[in-house]
Amino acid sequence: MYAFLADIIVALHLLWIGFLIFGALIGCKVHWAMWLHISALAFSVVLQLKGWLCPLTHLENYLRAKSGWTYSGPFIQYYIEKLVYLEVSRTAVMIGTILVIAGSLLVYWKFGIRRRDKIRSQEL
Repeated sequence: MYAFLADIIVALHLLWIGFLIFGALIGCKVHWAMWLHISALAFSVVLQLKGWLCPLTHLENYLRAKSGWTYSGPFIQYYIEKLVYLEVSRTAVMIGTILVIAGSLLVYWKFGIRRRDKIRSQEL
């Protein structure tokens, strides 16, 4: 059961990473998602600057330890874990994070602010 829960955490972790990268596209349309996305990006920067692991990583490691599991899992699971836990330097991760933040700000500026201004002008 613990190994299964750990697999679910890895899948959620992949979804979370996807939200960090593409969340601005949702945030332009859903106001509360924009604030969640911005907060998530800020949290990821703090994690990287402090050298901390993501809480989802800690949870997965805990569940794996409880299960006594060693890797011999399915093909798909192996590659999902490889995506979540890329073997790159901290500098590369920070550069990637900065690029994601810059891209998100561009999306929010180009689409989010213009959309909000258009809605306000229609209300007047």
